Amino acid sequence: MQSTELDPTLEQTLDAAGRAGYKLVIGNKNYSSWSMRPWVAMKAFGIPFEEVRIALGRPETSSLIARHSSAGRVPVLVAGETRVWDSLAICEYLAEQFPDKGLWPHDVVARAHARSICAEMHSGFTGLRSAMWMNIRASFPGKGRTPESQADIARVCEIWEDCLSGPGTRTFLFGDFSIADAYYAPVVMRFRTYGVWLPPVLQAYVDRVVAHPAVAQWIDEALKETERLEKYDVYPD
Repeated sequence: MQSTELDPTLEQTLDAAGRAGYKLVIGNKNYSSWSMRPWVAMKAFGIPFEEVRIALGRPETSSLIARHSSAGRVPVLVAGETRVWDSLAICEYLAEQFPDKGLWPHDVVARAHARSICAEMHSGFTGLRSAMWMNIRASFPGKGRTPESQADIARVCEIWEDCLSGPGTRTFLFGDFSIADAYYAPVVMRFRTYGVWLPPVLQAYVDRVVAHPAVAQWIDEALKETERLEKYDVYPD
């Protein structure tokens, strides 16, 4: 007879998540790049949570978000009485709660490198963000090529090439899927929407990210959303 006992690691995860009562408050999957990052990380590492999705751009949006955080932005992780309202802070918090899951690379040097590229994405790349916003359903090939966004694209490519050329066989930026890949997943979405040409090795990385089950689920659910934000659905000439 097959055993019905849970794997000890999974049992610990479910127990910790159950005690915390994790809720992840996010915006529309089609548009909310910041929401995508912790959602993908939690799905990828099997951390159970209740999804609370708040449609953006509506009269009630701010009041609904305010029920979970006074910062007025998504995402927000609700863990019992704890509120964490920043995507990178959420990922760091989860890495601390589940140290055995390897959300960050195990090697200390690789971990520092991964944290650095996530922090760079978190605080920079304003040219890319402003000219090439995330819209998974849309197709804007060739649009958004400002000097600033082109410089950001070049920098992203430099980061990816550097990471993928590291020691060992690397399917993702640091070998196994990590917070770093979840953090750059919205960039992958942008590159697809705007038809950004990439060298074969980087295009192969993009394809692997898109095929990852957590990312694929986010894309599928984004495509099924019916809400639309007009200012992001039409690219100005």
